[in-house]
Amino acid sequence: MPDIAIPLFSRFTALDAIGPYEVLQRIPGFDITFIGHDTGPVRADNGMLGIEIDATFEDVPNPDIIVFPGGIGTRELMTDERVLEWVRTAHSTSTFTTSVCTGSLVLAAAGLLGGLTATTHWSALGVLTEYGAVPTGDRVVEHIDRRIITAAGVSSGIDMALRLVELMVDATAAQAAQLMIEYDPQPPFDAGSTDKATDEIMTRVIEYAAERD
Repeated sequence: MPDIAIPLFSRFTALDAIGPYEVLQRIPGFDITFIGHDTGPVRADNGMLGIEIDATFEDVPNPDIIVFPGGIGTRELMTDERVLEWVRTAHSTSTFTTSVCTGSLVLAAAGLLGGLTATTHWSALGVLTEYGAVPTGDRVVEHIDRRIITAAGVSSGIDMALRLVELMVDATAAQAAQLMIEYDPQPPFDAGSTDKATDEIMTRVIEYAAERD
C-alpha cells in the first residue's frame, strides 16, 4: 500500500491538506506523512490553526503519492529551489503526483505541467499559463499517462482524493471512504463557482481576500 506525502508550509490552506487526508487515511495500509522544510508546528493561512510536520523533504524523497496543497504560502514555494527539486525528484518515481488549489502552481513551477491542461483555484488560473500549462475550470484534471492529477480550489481536494482511492484500490473502496466521511454535499447556497456568483458576492470575496493577503 502507498506511502503518501503531504507537504505543509507557512500559510497553507488547511482544507487543501486535511480534506484529502481525511479521505486517504480511511483506507487500511495508506501511510500518510506531513512533510516540510523542518519538523515541528506550522500555521495555516490565517494563522489560527497549527499542524505538526513530522518529516523533512529529505526524509521522504520517494513517496508513492504526493498531495501538494495550496494557500498563500505557495507564492514563496514557486521560487524555492529546495521544494522544486524535491517535487521533480519525487515525481520521477511517484505513482501519482497531485495537487489541490494553488498547489498546482508549485508543480507548474517545477516544470511538471508544461503543455498539459491543469486546474487550480479560480483566482489563480491565469498563473498556470506563465509556466506553459493550459488552464481549465474543471474540478479535477487527470493525466493518468503522466501520473499527474490537479484539483481546483480547496474543497475539490476531497473529490480528487476519492478518485485517487479508486485508482489505487477500486471504486468500492472510494465509495466506502465517501460514506465514512459522509460526503454528500447539499450546500445551502448555489454560489460555489464564478459562473454562479453574483457581482455582489464577487465584490465581497475581493474585500475579504485583500484583508488576508
